[in-house]
Amino acid sequence: MFTLFLLTHILTGFVCLISGIIAMAARKKRGTHTLSGEIYHGAYVLVFITSVVMSIIHWEESAYLFYIGTFSYALALLGYLSAKFKWKNWLGSHIGGMLGSYIGIVTATIVVNISKIPVLNELPVLIFWFLPTIMGTPFIIRIGRKYKTSKKRVSI
Repeated sequence: MFTLFLLTHILTGFVCLISGIIAMAARKKRGTHTLSGEIYHGAYVLVFITSVVMSIIHWEESAYLFYIGTFSYALALLGYLSAKFKWKNWLGSHIGGMLGSYIGIVTATIVVNISKIPVLNELPVLIFWFLPTIMGTPFIIRIGRKYKTSKKRVSI
């Protein structure tokens, strides 16, 4: 049973990584951006569920999966719902939530796999916990400013 959860986790995590890149690269309008965003969110739901289940099964080794999975999915859900309901200042929540959740899934992917990469596995793992956030946060700020200062209405 654990193997099924692990395979689902890996597959849906891969789908998140790819669909997230597609959504980021696509023009911000209905079509590719929204379709890849729906795929991203759907896959993220499964990543979240499998990370919680696997962390509970192997709590001693994988408790961090529970926390990073919960926090990252909360960001994905914030970004997803803000676009669906378009509440006041929804675009900032959408951008921050979706990009923040992408940083979360990249962080988890790196931290889980870094021990298998020669040379990099000799560096302190703490570096890889913070590197995606250090690199991704300026990107979130830049994109947020781009759409905040834009006079053009963005229909996502």
